[in-house]
Amino acid sequence: MGRVPNVTRADAPTPLRNPLAFIAARWTPDPRTVRRAALAALVMSVVIVVTGGAVRLTGSGLGCPTWPKCTEDSIHNTAEMGVHGYIEFGNRLLTYVLCAAVGWAIVAARSQKPYRRSLTRLGWAQFWVVMGNAVLGGIVVLVGLNPYTVAAHFLLSSALIAVATVMWQRTRESDAEPRPLVGKAVVQLVWFLVAASVLLIAVGTVVTGAGPHAGDSSEVARMPVDWEAVAKLHAVLAWIVVTLTFALWFVLKAVDAPGGPLARTRELFLILLAQGVIGYVQYFTDLPEVLVGAHMFGSCVMWIWVLRVLLSLRERPESVPQPQAVPAQEPAASASIAGPR
Repeated sequence: MGRVPNVTRADAPTPLRNPLAFIAARWTPDPRTVRRAALAALVMSVVIVVTGGAVRLTGSGLGCPTWPKCTEDSIHNTAEMGVHGYIEFGNRLLTYVLCAAVGWAIVAARSQKPYRRSLTRLGWAQFWVVMGNAVLGGIVVLVGLNPYTVAAHFLLSSALIAVATVMWQRTRESDAEPRPLVGKAVVQLVWFLVAASVLLIAVGTVVTGAGPHAGDSSEVARMPVDWEAVAKLHAVLAWIVVTLTFALWFVLKAVDAPGGPLARTRELFLILLAQGVIGYVQYFTDLPEVLVGAHMFGSCVMWIWVLRVLLSLRERPESVPQPQAVPAQEPAASASIAGPR
């Protein structure tokens, strides 16, 4: 029997060692392609939240009663499971679409020239959040839609939206040092707005966990709190966010801030007003499923625009290459030497 050759990693083909580097060496995407890839990942992160809400609102949370398979014997739903099985399994399939969108963003960011490590890291951060949320989603099913795990599932989805929003913004900027467009007092006010928005979203998950839409027609545990009291607290926090947004717009106008922060703040204010109208209508109409779904979508849009307001407070100008110094020419020789003889 002959000797087995000592094969090292260096002997492996390049595509197997680092497929991303292999693709990057052969493909340079247009900057618009990178932006579209990041935007696709952001859109899919919102879509997965909305479809997850549809699973809960249609009572299909246990349409697939186990995980990672849909049943003990089948990885997909069966006809006997009815429409709830199709809805729950369809939402699971959308996770693969989300992974594909995030993967496209990672490949596009890695292949961009010049290479930007910050963009690639943001893409990988989305990937690991998606993987973590997929596992958490399986735990949600295995524990019978425990409301605390459902709330954590939504909060982790909000974290995914945050990372995707930052990556989308960074694809339209350079890697230069950020330059502030407003003073420190305005930045602090915006951070108060971000903190209030996070608290608003967190309390919203408690409203969901204590409310009537448990996610399945079976007996599902709810959070042991007064649903109406938490809903009123949620409304108070919403008014705080609206007030902070209006105050920010007023301050930006007073200090003659650039158009970017002003426009993002004005857009956020309009989104908050629309979200408030939906929230009050659903409250006084006994939470119809369509309006609850619209409110979830509005929550995602609001969170994106809060982050856009924060990111608009600085800019990263393109670095301008400095002109190279032209070496001084030697003084011309005298005509008697340089001229023809």
